[in-house]
Amino acid sequence: MTTRGGGRPRSSLAALAVALVAAAGCMVGGVSEPEGQEPPPEQPRRSASPGAEQTRADGTTSVEEFQQDVADAQSIAERYWAAQFRASGEQFRPVRRILPYQRAGEVSCGGQEIPRNNAVYCSAGDFIAYDVNWSVGAFRQVGDAFVFYLLGHEYAHGIQTRLGIRYSFTIQQELQADCMAGAYLGDSVRSGALELADGDLDEFREGLLAVGDDPDQPWFAEGSHGTAEQRTESFFRGYEQSLKACDLG
Repeated sequence: MTTRGGGRPRSSLAALAVALVAAAGCMVGGVSEPEGQEPPPEQPRRSASPGAEQTRADGTTSVEEFQQDVADAQSIAERYWAAQFRASGEQFRPVRRILPYQRAGEVSCGGQEIPRNNAVYCSAGDFIAYDVNWSVGAFRQVGDAFVFYLLGHEYAHGIQTRLGIRYSFTIQQELQADCMAGAYLGDSVRSGALELADGDLDEFREGLLAVGDDPDQPWFAEGSHGTAEQRTESFFRGYEQSLKACDLG
């Protein structure tokens, strides 16, 4: 994502492929946290900018800007899903925490240590955790769009849990989360809650092309997320057609 007055240099697809490894193991679910173990406290929330009703990423690369983008993406996701639940006559419960971590094993989900270079939603503890060093590095290579997509995808897993959605194959769960992330972003742009600059859709597209499974990965294997083409199609179907395109029932 870019500022109104300019943008960051565009990353090459090779650089994106190195940066965007969130596809591997992006959801940990169906397990329970050890008794008495709590995730570490989350970083303080920061108010969305430029205001509570509208957010735009400005294309800078500082850690402070990354933290602000995480807070903005979280705020928009919470407002978006609260509105969707309210429209359906249901009560919305936000994802409990969003946790940055720096070391392997610093955060666990049901006794399973979350590795470095990753971002996950843990259904047992109802939290999203992300490796802050890896995420900042990817943010600097890819841009602000990475943060909003990453948060939107993991938040979608939290919504799947709230709706009781559990598919037989990982790829089904992941492609639906891509579609839901696209819907959250597309609807937020159309409502004016999020502003995109020229080239942002291309940035989403290039990033999605970089996170596809290896061509030799069986679609039915545990942990499969879909090919680059499948992930791109799912995301932009949700972006253009909203949640009705995401097979939510």
